[in-house]
Amino acid sequence: MSIKDIVAGIQIRRSRNRMEPSAFSFPDDLRRPKNVLVCLPGNLRELTIVKQFLPTISDMFKPANISLMSMPGINVKDIFPRKGFQILAPTMDQTTWAGLPKKSYIDALQGYKFDAVLDLSLEPTRFISGLLLNFPSALRIGKGNHLGRPFYNLEIKTKFLRDERNIYRSLLETIDLLRNSSSDRSRSAGTTV
Repeated sequence: MSIKDIVAGIQIRRSRNRMEPSAFSFPDDLRRPKNVLVCLPGNLRELTIVKQFLPTISDMFKPANISLMSMPGINVKDIFPRKGFQILAPTMDQTTWAGLPKKSYIDALQGYKFDAVLDLSLEPTRFISGLLLNFPSALRIGKGNHLGRPFYNLEIKTKFLRDERNIYRSLLETIDLLRNSSSDRSRSAGTTV
């Protein structure tokens, strides 16, 4: 464990302790997001798999504005289509020494008023962990057995362990099932499916 890991861990713990979770109504809040942030993985293999699911994500959250955010220093503008998506590519200048997003970058992102954040990174990263904690009023969706509360308020577990394509398919199918389920089963913050 490096000094950067220790410093990032302390800063993330401080943010976790300050975060106040919001209550959500499932599936109603899944049906009506206006601005969705999709956190892309940092691995090239996973990026190419996620690219195949972009039409599904677009259809699922229609008519919301969808922004795709890459990991810092990774340029995905040549890989991902610009049609229908806004691509956010943070630079290394927008991260702290410990790898967390800088306050100025968080403030810029909060200007987009994201009401849903979909984390498609299969490995925990300091950057995304720090980012998720700065959107307490957004619906934050991620893979189960990954980060958990308070990072996600909808954590979706999948039976697939290593097959990335099936993990993403399972995540998106579960979100779609929840969106299309009856609204008489409302759940509060911190739901695990």
